[in-house]
Amino acid sequence: MLHLLSADGVVSRTELSAAPGFAKPTAPLQTRVAYAAAHVVPVTWGDNTPGQPAQVDWDSTLAFRRAVYSWGLGVADAMDTAQRNMGLDAAATRELISRSAQVAREEGGSVVVGVNTDHVEAEHISLDEVIGAYKEQLHFTEDQGAGPVLMASRHLARVAEGADDYRRVYREVLQSATTPVVLHWLGTAFDPSLEGYFGSSDWREASAVLLEIIGENVDKVSGVKMSLLNAESEVSVRERLPEGVRMFTGDDFNYVGLIGGDTVGQGESHSDALLGAFAALTPVASAAIQALDAGDPARYLEILGPTEELSRQIFAAPTFYYKTGVAFLSWLNGHQPAFQMVGGLHSARSMPHLSRIVELANAAHALEQPELAAVRWHGMLRHNGIDVAGVLA
Repeated sequence: MLHLLSADGVVSRTELSAAPGFAKPTAPLQTRVAYAAAHVVPVTWGDNTPGQPAQVDWDSTLAFRRAVYSWGLGVADAMDTAQRNMGLDAAATRELISRSAQVAREEGGSVVVGVNTDHVEAEHISLDEVIGAYKEQLHFTEDQGAGPVLMASRHLARVAEGADDYRRVYREVLQSATTPVVLHWLGTAFDPSLEGYFGSSDWREASAVLLEIIGENVDKVSGVKMSLLNAESEVSVRERLPEGVRMFTGDDFNYVGLIGGDTVGQGESHSDALLGAFAALTPVASAAIQALDAGDPARYLEILGPTEELSRQIFAAPTFYYKTGVAFLSWLNGHQPAFQMVGGLHSARSMPHLSRIVELANAAHALEQPELAAVRWHGMLRHNGIDVAGVLA
């Protein structure tokens, strides 16, 4: 049995689902390109308290990436899910990029990593300094052999006076790239400081600027990752992308239909995936894409459909604390020794919130080792003073 905790402190019981039994792919996934935006695991005894430099458990962190590759997915690293700007400092970010790129070479996996301006400590810098900061991280990433994802810059959002400033910055940075990059449009649910990115708070106006930037630099852009949690905006941009430029969904609320696309009767095309949710759901995501590869869209929906409610819980407002749910499931599934996070972020969600994650993960077959997950969760209930005397016997 699995025991759950309601918002009013009542403990209830539900049946523990059996292990899902998904099989790892025997050949590369074909019909979709999918990246799991991976998290980092802290040293259990480290001083990973708010404001302190991250102390990363590299063995566990890199083992998680090897596990992602074993399921046929790529890894998106040093991005939001890795707690960038929320516990992962600049020095740890650079080391993560270097180590992750090495693991990708060893495993024959595909890795893309975040490029930003966040190593600059000053809060306000000029447009020229934004360009220089972007280029510095871009060239470091290229030197490591990883694919660049040009992330939204808080520095740029602060200094830009309109769409022309975004056009200028992206034009100059992209022209310096030696390999095609993915552009990342991160919405305010994930980072409120990015309000008005690409020159407007109206996604229609902002998307026109984004498409202009891509159209002027099409040989430098391999794809765009949209994380607005708005399926309409993603489909609108997807339908207008130049040939050869992929749409990577970052919509952790609506990914089932966006990835399924024309295959499941939702749109005339489809999105590929670059999702934090897939770090929490790697075996399920792999099994679903394998079903698409086998020409079985009904099975795809059967497998992946139930995970969307789980993802919506993980990414519930305030959305930027979704990393807590990802790390929590990693711990339940045996990928890290303790439920801890850099920056102390494991305290960002309540026990009832985590309980709902347990309940939905159990229903969506996202608990890789259900018995282990139950033992760990029940121990956490006891540790937090939940009165389960006689209930958990």
